[in-house]
Amino acid sequence: MVRKLLIATRNKQKKRELQAILTGWDVQLLSLDDIAAIPEIIEDGATFAENAIKKARITADLSGCITLADDSGLEVEALGGAPGIFSARFAGLQADDEANNRKILYLLKDVGEDKRIARFVCVIAVAVPNGEVYTVQGICEGKIAHRSQGQGGFGYDPLFIPQGFSRTFAELEEEDKNQISHRGQALLQVLPLLRSILDAGE
Repeated sequence: MVRKLLIATRNKQKKRELQAILTGWDVQLLSLDDIAAIPEIIEDGATFAENAIKKARITADLSGCITLADDSGLEVEALGGAPGIFSARFAGLQADDEANNRKILYLLKDVGEDKRIARFVCVIAVAVPNGEVYTVQGICEGKIAHRSQGQGGFGYDPLFIPQGFSRTFAELEEEDKNQISHRGQALLQVLPLLRSILDAGE
């Protein structure tokens, strides 16, 4: 029997990424575009974990599918950990990636090289319908560049230089980025957890 796994997103890039990781698994991977409409879930938690857990639990209960959800963002030490859980809307509710990046650069315009420390954080939650929710966390340490660099990726990728590298996420090949990124680390951690949950549901 083919098992179903729902990811609580409409982001096609996230679905492709997870599909590649699950190659060889007897799993049908679904996104929110593949199921009946689910009401928008307001991310009002105080942490990445609270938001991921809420999305996973509600989506699993409404859909009846084992569900994976994530919440992630950028934390800049010189900004007291901002933008954090507000990463997607740092420059306003209708802001795009470019506006968010401009705001970060403006706020850090007088901050020296040694104070531009930052990290990307990703929390993934896996929920069983009407049951338990499990979480893992991935972190990628780095710093903020002085200007936007590179055309790849999305979000704050053109600003974030991972530790041990001289190029931003947006300048790295996608495969290289996924190996070290916060999301890539979290996905690797979640695989054995997913395996045990899916096997238990057979």
